[in-house]
Amino acid sequence: MKKLFIMALALMALSACNNQTATPQGGFRIEGEVSGAEGKTLVFEHSGLQGIIPLDSVKLGTDGKFSFSWARPEAPDFYRLRLDRNVINLAVDSTETIQVKAAASQFATAYQVEGSEDSQKIKELTLKQIEMQNKVDAMVDAVQNDRMPAGVYQDSLLKVVNTYKEELKNKYIFEAPNKPYAYFALFQQVGQYTLFDPLASREDMRVFAAVATSLHAAYPNAQRSQNLYNIVIKGMQNDRRSQGQEIELPAEAYTESGLIDIALRDLQGNEHKLSDLTGKVVLLDFTVYQSDFSANHNYMLRDIYDRYHERGLEIYQISLDTNEHFWKLTADNLPWICVRDELGTNSRNVASYNVQTIPTIYLINREGELHASQESTLEAAVKSLL
Repeated sequence: MKKLFIMALALMALSACNNQTATPQGGFRIEGEVSGAEGKTLVFEHSGLQGIIPLDSVKLGTDGKFSFSWARPEAPDFYRLRLDRNVINLAVDSTETIQVKAAASQFATAYQVEGSEDSQKIKELTLKQIEMQNKVDAMVDAVQNDRMPAGVYQDSLLKVVNTYKEELKNKYIFEAPNKPYAYFALFQQVGQYTLFDPLASREDMRVFAAVATSLHAAYPNAQRSQNLYNIVIKGMQNDRRSQGQEIELPAEAYTESGLIDIALRDLQGNEHKLSDLTGKVVLLDFTVYQSDFSANHNYMLRDIYDRYHERGLEIYQISLDTNEHFWKLTADNLPWICVRDELGTNSRNVASYNVQTIPTIYLINREGELHASQESTLEAAVKSLL
């Protein structure tokens, strides 16, 4: 009888282990409930530098209760709960217990989180990002369906993105660069494009450096600290190279007509050579999308393009923006060839074409010969070459 009693206790203990993971010594716990999710699988994942790694999962019962435990990370790290395709992002930096309550219908947006200030801030950032993305999506829909002029769209997009970036910098990054939510804010996105680009923008590099310095001081051996530090160093190297680059043109840079060729990539990564357009009248435009004049400038180009593209006009527009994500968002809604020179105004192309002001427009005839042009007489010049 005594043996049977001991075996029963052992079976009960085993059953308990199967339903709830024991918290490792010095570990953390994430627990709570998800209503309206009976029979669904809740997955506990690690958001690492190498990607998303599933750690554990549970099939939710009628009460929706769950509990996951894991070893404490060596430095602040990120985890997430996933229900179907919906995700709740969480930050862990100690042996804490984080409580999460959510409804399956609004799992990623209307959840409640307690026990982690960083995770609460991450929820704020998530909701703000969704709000900003909705604004951008509404503008894209409006311009694609001719309810908003392209120039107005570009100007509005610039204001929305810059306003959001300023809020991230001042409220979530510079105020507490040592916090995990500051790191999370660095990688906020519009669509698939990251807001801060430290490899192309000196200001964005400064934002990354603030967090990198704080994390490196507290956790010098952590992977995330070292990764941020390396990103900042690479950005500084790019900046130095662009400032001190010498202009040397190899013989193959010239076309048969004597035109200096340009080869740059569009937002899909496809290379476009200026020489590939021989036989067409080409409007070569050096511009900066993130500028006060850009909206009206592109609106003027759109009018000319719509009038004369079918007659053989092509526009080869070179963005000199340091802000790559903004260029991509804007170029995605323009019908002509949009490429970007990541060295900006310090590039060989700018020096080769003696670009002194932005925007600068050249016209190239069907034989590949270059003609200077002014906006005030641009349409007449295009018509004369066609």
